[in-house]
Amino acid sequence: MRWLRPKSLSGLMLLGLALLALPLLVAIVTAALQFRALSSRGQRIVLQGVTAARESQKLFSEIDALDRTSRLYDVLDDSKLLQVYRHQDEALSATRRLLYRQAGTPTRQTLGKLAAKQRQVRHLVLTTPPGIALTETAAFTRRFATLGTLVDRIARQSNQQIDTEVASLKALTDRARELLFWQAALLIPLTVVAISLLTLLVGRPLRQIDQAIRALGHGSLHQSIAVSGPHDLERLGTQIEWLRLRLIELNEERDRFLRHMSHELKTPLANIREGTELLMDGAVGKLDSSQREVTAILRDNGIQLQRMIENLLSFSAWQTSTVGLDASEFRLRPLVRQVLESQQLTVLSQRMRLDVQVQDVTLVADRGKVRLILENLVSNAVKYSPKGGTIHIRACTFGEHLVLDVADTGPGIPKDEREQVFRAFYTGRAANGISIKGTGIGLSVVLEFVTAHGGTVQIVDGEFPGAHFRIRMPISIIRDRPPKEESQAHAA
Repeated sequence: MRWLRPKSLSGLMLLGLALLALPLLVAIVTAALQFRALSSRGQRIVLQGVTAARESQKLFSEIDALDRTSRLYDVLDDSKLLQVYRHQDEALSATRRLLYRQAGTPTRQTLGKLAAKQRQVRHLVLTTPPGIALTETAAFTRRFATLGTLVDRIARQSNQQIDTEVASLKALTDRARELLFWQAALLIPLTVVAISLLTLLVGRPLRQIDQAIRALGHGSLHQSIAVSGPHDLERLGTQIEWLRLRLIELNEERDRFLRHMSHELKTPLANIREGTELLMDGAVGKLDSSQREVTAILRDNGIQLQRMIENLLSFSAWQTSTVGLDASEFRLRPLVRQVLESQQLTVLSQRMRLDVQVQDVTLVADRGKVRLILENLVSNAVKYSPKGGTIHIRACTFGEHLVLDVADTGPGIPKDEREQVFRAFYTGRAANGISIKGTGIGLSVVLEFVTAHGGTVQIVDGEFPGAHFRIRMPISIIRDRPPKEESQAHAA
């Protein structure tokens, strides 16, 4: 079908209009010609009928006039009446010739007989000597009676001819109506074919463009974009492919920046944390209570900063698809305890309550990534909960899956932000509209790591007043699970 493909969308639209208009134009022209032919024939039939009826009546009147004139001539013996007879006879002949031109074969035959009888009567009238009672002869009476009979037959034959013409016109009208019906019936599938062709030639590239834009919007940049169709749509597809490649370059530059900056930050941060620990251990002398409080704040913020850097490194490594799952067997409850201990200072300073109901489940998973999942969810709950609030942590088994719930008593997540909170570098807003500080990748890391374990993350409504995240993931995964790209390839 490449020969049928126009070079531009406007050309394709013109082709589609032509495909739709051509059958309609043919139907309209055919209908116009049919109606014109039927109208002309109807007019001719009406004219023939009127002429035949008028001339037939005229024949009767002219024969009666000849009969009267011949009888007057027989009585008065006036030569002028012969001249009148000749004029009337010529008028009868003219009327007969006029009917002959419009009559059919049977009527013409009868008109020929009428002409013969007319000649006989004319010869009888014009050649009979004066003094003979012409009108009393049997030959004269018989021949005039024959003239009347022939005219009556001509009238009947003319009517029969008109009836035949009307019946023929009715048959032609029926055929024309049937032809128009079949043309209309043929026009419907032709229109469907034209619309299907337009849909095929325009709809397919538009769907390809729509799918490409959706894929870019969801961050799927690994599938090349190719649009086949009109040249202007192909050029648009080429521009989208260029945009995809450009986004890949920008993502690579971002990942390189994150990796470099994270590694650069880890060295001085390690020195800061080591110095803080030395101060807390009294390596440089015993600290009083205020000094220990300041040192504790430094240590707490150092831990928080280290967690952010680890998130950045984890996110960057996972985006480059070079990190798989290092599966091992471990218990969940001690891991939850470690995560809560890392948040202890913040929880105490904010006077928060902890509602922890965790079953002592043994998991086969990537312990480091599960810990990052817990740390990010708990950190997010601490960050959005008000002073004196409650953080709920619950974990239980459901069949072969672990169900983990982390909720807070904060303002919750607005429904218009729920599609965005798992997007990298997106930071939500509290109810009062103040931006919450952070890197914006915590929940993105959660989603990535939960998905890598074959699980799902869900935002639940109704059980707690604030944000409520529910994770479902297998209790046991296959050890040495392949990296993300390989897993997706096997799943596909």
